[in-house]
Amino acid sequence: MFEVREAASSNRSEEVYPGYPGLVVAGGFARTMNWGFPLIMTGKKGQKLKSKPVTNARDDKLHTPFWRQSFEQRRCLIPVTAWAEPEGASGQMTRTWYRLPECDIFAVAGLWRASDEWGDVYTMVMVESSPRMQEVHDRMPVILAPEHWHRWLTGTPREAFDLCRTWQGDLAPNRTDERWAGGPSLMGSLFG
Repeated sequence: MFEVREAASSNRSEEVYPGYPGLVVAGGFARTMNWGFPLIMTGKKGQKLKSKPVTNARDDKLHTPFWRQSFEQRRCLIPVTAWAEPEGASGQMTRTWYRLPECDIFAVAGLWRASDEWGDVYTMVMVESSPRMQEVHDRMPVILAPEHWHRWLTGTPREAFDLCRTWQGDLAPNRTDERWAGGPSLMGSLFG
């Protein structure tokens, strides 16, 4: 589907959570990378704390120092079957899955880079939410139509930035009784 080769070692699960391996398409290969750019945290006394995975890159922040180099030089595709968002009252949230109707696998826009902490890592690019899911979340992944995949991967930063827009097509939500187990920074699961 993506006309790439799979890298030799590929360790991923059906559902992908922040900080865990997921599949990305980059550099002509389908590769496993950890989901989330490491954010180095420091304590009140300046001590280094455990890094936190930053799983989403907002479109309005792509030109900031944290994301700029990856956006300009290392864009990737993230193949997904669906993504999940938490819905409901705090402490009682459940998973709501979003898919594209009549589409088994699609791609969302991503960035990647090498990190000292976790090896190669990726993040997904987020834009303002579509009306179909605004009651659940104000942001959503950049869904790329197949005819835009090559431009996202190889186009100029300007061409790629022009693709960072809200999906205008239909979405198929699936509200479940599955408990949402993550904290407030958890975006969702891929390959649901």
